[in-house]
Amino acid sequence: MPHAPLTDTILPRDTHHVETLPDPVADTPTQRRELRRTLRRRRRALTPRQQRQAAKALCHRLRGLPECRLAKRVALYLPNDGEIDPRPLIAWLERRGADVYLPVLAPLTHNRLWFVRYHSGTPMVTNRFGISEPDTQHGAHRAHRLPAWALQLVLMPLVGFDEQGQRLGMGGGFYDRSFAFTRQRGPRPRLVGLAHDCQRVPMLPVASWDVPLDAIVSDARVLRSRKR
Repeated sequence: MPHAPLTDTILPRDTHHVETLPDPVADTPTQRRELRRTLRRRRRALTPRQQRQAAKALCHRLRGLPECRLAKRVALYLPNDGEIDPRPLIAWLERRGADVYLPVLAPLTHNRLWFVRYHSGTPMVTNRFGISEPDTQHGAHRAHRLPAWALQLVLMPLVGFDEQGQRLGMGGGFYDRSFAFTRQRGPRPRLVGLAHDCQRVPMLPVASWDVPLDAIVSDARVLRSRKR
């Protein structure tokens, strides 16, 4: 069943070059894989200067979100493979007293995430995907991490998104499995997807396991869900 569409609350002029996308868009697993490759190439093609400018614009938009200004337990990610960079937000969050958490591949649990408290002294390692994350032994101490339901805001990376608020991830299902509980009643964080605006596509299909987002933020726009 389709998710409720998202409304585009900020829509400046789109300055990114748009390349030809696979057609039809991602209706089969093969087409999804090809679309992921296309969008990952697109974001990797951005220059370091364009990446810095995009990160600055993204964080400016995030600082304007009520949930970002109010949340005290915020999960975000360290960028990899050309992902848009939310790290400039960390100092701002810490100045206003928020705790920052990073995702960690949970050991002994299939494709799920821990969320471990992050600060300048957190011991870091490189996981099997080449992504920097808090050391698993450090994160194994429950005092260093939170269950996903206890977070107030989660900023997650996207491979692609469309105007209706559908999203395309890396395909591992880590976030979908970790936040499947948000479909039920009870405490839940706000889920916000982040991407370069050049990762926007005309349309994406909805998979039954896709956990809907509350908003999508790029360097050029904010899309908000009409209903969650």
